[in-house]
Amino acid sequence: MKILDWYILKRYLTTFLFTLLILIPIAVAIDIAEKIDKFLRHESLTFLEVVNDYYKNFIIYYANTFMPLALFLAVIIFTSRLANNTEIVAINSSQISFTRFLYPYFVGATIVTIVALFMNHYVVPDSSKTRKEFEATYLKKKRYQDQIVKDFSLQLNDSTYMFIQSYDLNRNAGYQFSTETYDGLKLKYKLISDRITWNDSAFTLLNWKERKIFKDRDSIFSGNNMDTTFAFTPKDFSYKSTMAQEMTSPELSEFIEISKKRGVKNLNAYLVELYKRTSLPLASYILTLIAVALAYRKRRGGVGVNLALGIAVVFVYVFFLKVAEVLGAVAGANSLLNVWVPNMVFGSYAIYLYINARK
Repeated sequence: MKILDWYILKRYLTTFLFTLLILIPIAVAIDIAEKIDKFLRHESLTFLEVVNDYYKNFIIYYANTFMPLALFLAVIIFTSRLANNTEIVAINSSQISFTRFLYPYFVGATIVTIVALFMNHYVVPDSSKTRKEFEATYLKKKRYQDQIVKDFSLQLNDSTYMFIQSYDLNRNAGYQFSTETYDGLKLKYKLISDRITWNDSAFTLLNWKERKIFKDRDSIFSGNNMDTTFAFTPKDFSYKSTMAQEMTSPELSEFIEISKKRGVKNLNAYLVELYKRTSLPLASYILTLIAVALAYRKRRGGVGVNLALGIAVVFVYVFFLKVAEVLGAVAGANSLLNVWVPNMVFGSYAIYLYINARK
């Protein structure tokens, strides 16, 4: 059986890579057609910068995105060819069970899963950071309202909280700032300021007032301006789900833990990004099993019918995946459960197909 295992594994991986190499150039060609005019607007932008800073990272991102689709289509195509060439009939005649037949497929799925896990958790986030910086510099217009943070609060430690009514990330200036320290439920310290600005290493408070509360008296101080530091920087004001895509998984996990301690209300968008980095690669096993079960038997119409069925299944899976991500990012939702629901549903479908294929 080793010769057959190597034969199927080789066809599995080569067809997968071939399918992926077909999809990527199509995506690149479409993107070039859409953005060529934007590239030409910047006279200082060189061809090497476009290739190295943008398209290299573009290919990494979309290769990772297309990986489940390429895997599923590849298995459908070459398994259908095995069935049409009656090679599977010969395998069945050799008393090789469907379960044993799946062995090289799952070895291939394991290889793809390991590569996808490494890319999702480490390679793609670093790549996305460079790509998004390029897009922000050359391709996208910054909207002013995107740079304004309103009604923002943080828990700096177990007893200290801060609040700011509005902060302009572009000008590094904010209004109606306050920080409070509590001893249990009792207020012990409060600092307020009409305006706060950031100067690369410290904050400057304008028209500030400081209140210290003791057991039998209060002390109140005030002034026009004061330079000071806090346990946060303006970067902490910009909580956006797109930031999660630019952090490696260890960085993202640390960011989520720090944010929880600071009292950030809804971190589900970050949790969804973290969880799906594992759920998507592990879906390789489910998609492989579904693809083999669909293409295992010879059908009238050959590869075309199986390919049409495969594309329909992938479309439904991607639809479920996107709905689950949106629902998982809603405040109060169970992000972990929502991210894994598509795999649970299609995993059940894969088991159903497996049982029928064995019969």
